Parts: sequence; C-alpha cells; structure tokens
Amino acid sequence: MLVQAVDIEDKLKNAPDDSYQIGLIIGSFIPFVVLVGIAYWMYYAAKKRENKS
Repeated sequence: MLVQAVDIEDKLKNAPDDSYQIGLIIGSFIPFVVLVGIAYWMYYAAKKRENKS
C-alpha cells in the first residue's frame, strides 16, 4: 500500500522528546518534496525535448 493514513497529531502528542517531533514533521514532508522534484524533472525534460524539435 503506497498511501498510508498516518495520524501525525496523535504521534506528536505521544512523542518522547522534541527531536522526535522534528523528525516526524520532516519525514511527513519528504514524500511531497520528492513528488514535486519528480514533477519538475518531467516538466523540464519535456520542455527540453520540445525545444529540440
């Protein structure tokens, strides 16, 4: 299953310390950053290919 429902608020309430909370927040944003990077790369590649034609 690629998409999992994660209750971040519950995990933040039960976090043992601040570094765990920071890691949890950063870890929740990484998939979105990766998807944006892939989308930009695809856009750039398509635009580059269009300019060659």
